[in-house]
Amino acid sequence: MRKALVLALAAASLAAAADTRPKVRAITAFIRIDANNYRAQVAEAAKFLNAARAEYQASGFEVQTIRIVSQPLADYIRGMKHEDAVSLVRSYGELAAKLGARPNLGALMLDPDEDRFATDVAIDVFSSTDVNGSLIVATNAGIRWKPVREAARVIAAVARKSPRGNGNFNFAAAAMVPAYTPFYPAAWHDGPGRAFSVGLEGAGIVREVFAAVRDPGLAEDRLAAALTKHLLPAEAAAVRIAAQTGWSYEGIDPTPAPMGDNSIAAAIEAFTGAPFGAGGTMTAAGIITRAVKSTPVKQAGYAGLMVPVLEDNLLAKRWAERTYNIDSLLAYSAVCAGGLDTVPLPGDIAEEHIARIVGDVASLSWKWRKPLAARLLPAPGKKAGDHAEFLDTRMAATVLQPLTGK
Repeated sequence: MRKALVLALAAASLAAAADTRPKVRAITAFIRIDANNYRAQVAEAAKFLNAARAEYQASGFEVQTIRIVSQPLADYIRGMKHEDAVSLVRSYGELAAKLGARPNLGALMLDPDEDRFATDVAIDVFSSTDVNGSLIVATNAGIRWKPVREAARVIAAVARKSPRGNGNFNFAAAAMVPAYTPFYPAAWHDGPGRAFSVGLEGAGIVREVFAAVRDPGLAEDRLAAALTKHLLPAEAAAVRIAAQTGWSYEGIDPTPAPMGDNSIAAAIEAFTGAPFGAGGTMTAAGIITRAVKSTPVKQAGYAGLMVPVLEDNLLAKRWAERTYNIDSLLAYSAVCAGGLDTVPLPGDIAEEHIARIVGDVASLSWKWRKPLAARLLPAPGKKAGDHAEFLDTRMAATVLQPLTGK
């Protein structure tokens, strides 16, 4: 309680630092659907999300996306024919998009011994739609090696079947990611529904603080206070929404997500004075994560640091320059909560190699009991050294790095 009070007071005193209010990246609704009633269920969620967006806008926040996450896919397609299941999921996705929301299938299945029906359906969906989903490859019970291999199969198949391999942007192998994270693709739940969480795009806050303060201890304190300054009104809005609607508020992910030129790499470089990947990068990652975790709000999701290679323009540039690599990202993940996010790979990578990479993420996650994810993007027809770009405009172009041990 005392630490929360100190942070709140410090945030109130930050008149000049980090004054730019972050955007709300996502208001994410978690629902349960079934084949007979999904249209009404999705429409109810969209109505709630639009009301929630209006509340945030009235509170001075720009809202980028509203999102809908179902219970695990396997739950509501079990017993269906493949083509009927694909049709149902397409209709769900099209309806959500028509209503202005981004759809997600949640965790494709919770039982690691489930057959491949749900993942086979998901491969067809990811390859031809903008619907998201994930596979859980590690939990508190341990690493789930069958889903690790199944995730690699999904990634390899979607790379072959979707234009430029773009469909893998919507899929993640999720390790120790808790339910109700607002960020995609690893958002999932298995609860009763009518719940929501919130995620912010806060990389700009980190950059403002790091540009002004380079002493590690002072930077951590200032960043915690600056994040708190914006998180408290964001949470207050969520609490009001819950009271007004009866939907359950599951938390806010205080991870300072980047996007495009709102760059976490630029923030870290402002602190280190060197390109991302140089000495000091891990120190900066640790500072950000500790500051995030100290904020006095109900936390959901990753609650750390995201390093999405292709969603951050400067990260994509530094990837092309090879100032960091997969091993670097895994090392930084020991002190943050990113994993391997939107990592571009040569198109000829073998499925077995993909499984080894996913297994590394799962192993690191389980060892340190922290949420990590692998969103891997093989580029069909491209090899190491080639320029690669994906269809999704949220991803920057870059140059593919060679694979170690290929």
